[in-house]
Amino acid sequence: MIPLLVVAGEASGDLHGARLLAAARRQLPDLAPFGLGGEELAKVGFDAVAKSSEIAVVGITEVARILRRARQIFHQLLAEVDRRKPKAAILIDSPDFNLRLARELRRRGVKVLYYISPQVWAWRSGRVETIRERVDRMWVLFSFEEELYRRVGVEVVWVGHPLVDEVPRLPQIWDAGPPEAGEPYRVALLPGSRRSEVAALFPLLLEATRRLAERLPIAPRLIVAPGLDAEAMAQQARAAGVELEIVRDGRFAALAASHLALCASGTATLEVGLLTTPLLVTYRVGRLTALLGRLLLRLPHISLVNLVLGKGAVPELLQAEARPETLAARAAELLTHPQQVAAMRADLALLRGRLGSSGAAERAAAELVKELGR
Repeated sequence: MIPLLVVAGEASGDLHGARLLAAARRQLPDLAPFGLGGEELAKVGFDAVAKSSEIAVVGITEVARILRRARQIFHQLLAEVDRRKPKAAILIDSPDFNLRLARELRRRGVKVLYYISPQVWAWRSGRVETIRERVDRMWVLFSFEEELYRRVGVEVVWVGHPLVDEVPRLPQIWDAGPPEAGEPYRVALLPGSRRSEVAALFPLLLEATRRLAERLPIAPRLIVAPGLDAEAMAQQARAAGVELEIVRDGRFAALAASHLALCASGTATLEVGLLTTPLLVTYRVGRLTALLGRLLLRLPHISLVNLVLGKGAVPELLQAEARPETLAARAAELLTHPQQVAAMRADLALLRGRLGSSGAAERAAAELVKELGR
């Protein structure tokens, strides 16, 4: 058996890690991955030391609440590394946790392979030096990241984005034009994958949905991320006076069959964009986190869709602008102006080509096999 430490601290990393391991196992059937992960990694024979949902939060004040458990998991992982003695580790995103872990792994002679770069191009660029010291190879999703790391002397490979393969090409509901008179607009709600995100954003999206329903006939649906309690969220919606269709499976089909998505900033924006479903991006964090973000953020946009396209293709309603009445008003304006929908969808149609060619997981798996053979 070939022990391999894999650490995915959130839902999107769990998904990408699972795709990578599934591809790697086709070449290395005796791979024995263990570490921190979620439901998707569990499906590919991953031995979880701890679950990623225990530490998947955003923001400084939010992180403070899980620090004790995060420390416990940190030491549990290192204890398993000492016991199983892997030659390599794949660390996926989650830089606050993983870059500290990388230092301890390097001290133990474990090769550190980092998949999905921290957003050093957006803020905290000083992390590049830390990465150069602690990481043996970076496997990045975006072409501009490869250039950035190569320029500063970090070993890097651009593997492309797995979502190019994971998000299918589907007919989109706007292809048939606006709804007939009296028919509802179908609106998808994506409040995030981390519990702290959902706690901050789901009430906002519910109230925005309620207010939008006062302006237009709508049929809202909730796209539930893996690891979240769908029934509890449905109860919360009913308490807020919103009846929702709950989508646990078939998220891509449900998104393609939606006229609009109200979406937390994150990987989900790329999923929605690849389907060419119009979206409004929103996000809200604690005051301290927001203050530090304003001081450190160096980019004109925060959503991955706008960053990849290099323009403000979709609206971003953040912090003070993330209010129910603002979201409802912008949503109603977009839904009732087909020319705005067409312009946004034309921009979104360019997204797939900007994310690289098919086969990202296979390319990352090939890099893993190469590293394990060195």
